[in-house]
Amino acid sequence: MSNIKNEDLLKKESYFYDLPEELIAQTPIEPRDSSRLLVYSKDAKKIQHDKFYNILNYLKKGDVLVVNNTRVLPARLFGYKDTGAKIEILLQKRLNLKEWEVIARPFKRLSEGTEIHFSENLSCVILKKYEYGSCLIKFQYDGVFETRLEEVGQVPLPPYIHEKLKDKERYQTVYAKVEGSSAAPTAGLHFTKQLLNKIKDFGIEIVEVLLHVGLGTFRPVKESNILEHKMHSEYIEMSERNAEIINQAKKEGRRIIAVGTTSVRVLESCCDDNGIIIPQHRETDIFIYPSYKFKVVDALITNFHLPESTLIMLVSAFAGYDETMKIYKTAVQEKYRFFSFGDAMFIY
Repeated sequence: MSNIKNEDLLKKESYFYDLPEELIAQTPIEPRDSSRLLVYSKDAKKIQHDKFYNILNYLKKGDVLVVNNTRVLPARLFGYKDTGAKIEILLQKRLNLKEWEVIARPFKRLSEGTEIHFSENLSCVILKKYEYGSCLIKFQYDGVFETRLEEVGQVPLPPYIHEKLKDKERYQTVYAKVEGSSAAPTAGLHFTKQLLNKIKDFGIEIVEVLLHVGLGTFRPVKESNILEHKMHSEYIEMSERNAEIINQAKKEGRRIIAVGTTSVRVLESCCDDNGIIIPQHRETDIFIYPSYKFKVVDALITNFHLPESTLIMLVSAFAGYDETMKIYKTAVQEKYRFFSFGDAMFIY
């Protein structure tokens, strides 16, 4: 029985935990699958400690592993105004061929109509200013936009990572394909190609879905009542073939294992009330927090998330609030590495 009242589950402060700064992973571990793995059984209410390369010990023949094949854009751009003032732009969401929603810094120095230059071949104009540092911009460029972006853009590491990344591919999953994210789906960073082959050979299907991660994923929940939080929307895709594979597995009682909170959001966005997956491509702003009833996901591979974030709320909905806070307390005591380049957990 939970010690927390239902109304307290809707309070942002309920999702706070103390995290020593030295536990925030600054660099990725090598090789990818040598990170630690905290395993939690919901039935037995038992925590185990392992290594990620042993994940197969917790999977079953016939399981379906659902991964997000998005690829991170070189979405951080440094430019300057006509006055020479430096401006930083973080691409958030593409709206059409030339227009993007972005985060701009320093926000106060920008006004609608301001032009920002990144190179001889790439510039943009601020069309509209929103809240939280967000703007609508329109790019002007010669040639192919993606080529111009590759020339000047940098991979946008999260704000809590202060070390420079030596190999930018380490902030991509080994199955990253479709460019469009502002941040990596980090639960997938633990997989190597060899480990994925072992998983397939064991008799587990791997299904790729798409969710382009927006920078809103790092936006803190500011409102005390989490229901007042405006959830960012992100583009998702579920193909007909993959919908069939997942529906067949559910029908046969096989487990659907989501790799990361982004895969969870795709699966739970693409199903009807009976848990039947419907193929689609659209925006989703699904917000999953305790009391949510999962219709598709049976098990979850995820990293350790920021206090008071929508991601720890999603995990609390899946594992149970008390259980999640206990897992996090244990992870801090056992000195697990936290956040994007940190360790993983498997909840089943």
